[in-house]
Amino acid sequence: MFEKESTSSERRSSGKVSSSKMDAHSARFSVEQNRFRHKLTKLLLELMFYGGIATVIAIPFTTLDMRAFLRLPQYISAPYMILVMFAGIFAVYIVFQLKRMYKTLLDGSPFIVQNVSCLRNCAVASALIALMFFVRLFMWFTYAALLVSIAFAMLSLFSLTIKDLFKQAIAYKEETDWTV
Repeated sequence: MFEKESTSSERRSSGKVSSSKMDAHSARFSVEQNRFRHKLTKLLLELMFYGGIATVIAIPFTTLDMRAFLRLPQYISAPYMILVMFAGIFAVYIVFQLKRMYKTLLDGSPFIVQNVSCLRNCAVASALIALMFFVRLFMWFTYAALLVSIAFAMLSLFSLTIKDLFKQAIAYKEETDWTV
């Protein structure tokens, strides 16, 4: 009454579908799917990088408008502009480090010492952004600044953890390379 659906391994062993056709199709689909993801990720990184640079450059020109919009007092607007500019520079630096790491992934060798230093640089830049927005809380408290500070502190800790994982993976890789 109810027939059991055959799995791909059962179909291959019974001869219904040849394993080479099945493997070639799934491999081609996987490569095409990964190629799309890689291109999309690379495009997003490029947009974030160049968009970030344009935003940082535009900050001094938009400060007067933002001061009026946010109703900032005069004594806060200059330090706030400087803080946002440095935070933007560090954010663009983080995206630059991600671009460097992504290039090694596309080249097929992501577990290298260069990526460990990139992750360390991301952690330091994230910690600096968190510290700057934490200090900003004492100048002008907003919940958004508190959330930015917490988010970048967590990103810093995450980057340090991933850095240590990469370092361990590199050690394992080198150990297996010497063994073989």
